[in-house]
Amino acid sequence: MDAPTISLSPAAARRVAAIAEKQGKPAILRLSVEGGGCSGFQYKFGLADGPDDGDSVSQTDGVSLVVDAMSLDLVAGCVVDYVESLGGAAFRVENPNAAASCGCGSSFAV
Repeated sequence: MDAPTISLSPAAARRVAAIAEKQGKPAILRLSVEGGGCSGFQYKFGLADGPDDGDSVSQTDGVSLVVDAMSLDLVAGCVVDYVESLGGAAFRVENPNAAASCGCGSSFAV
C-alpha cells in the first residue's frame, strides 16, 4: 500500500527556503496537527533540523515537508500552500479530509 501523500506547493517551498536561509537552518518544514482551535484540530508549522523516526517526508524544489505518523492520518492528501492576500501572508493547508474549517484557515474538523 502506498503511503498517503502530502506535498508543498512551489510557492510554499520558496517561502520555506527563504525563511530557512535567513535563520541558517535546513529547508525542512514540519507540519503537525494538535487538538484545539476553533474547529477541533489546528495546524502547527515550524522549521525542523531533520526528520524524526516514522516521519513521512516529501520534497518540492529541494525543500522537505515532514509530518509525524499521527498527524499524517489527518492531513493525508493535503497540499501546503503559501498565500499572500490583503489580510496578510500565511501557510495554508488545502485539506480534502476536512469536513469543516474555520475562517482563519488554521483549524479544521474531520
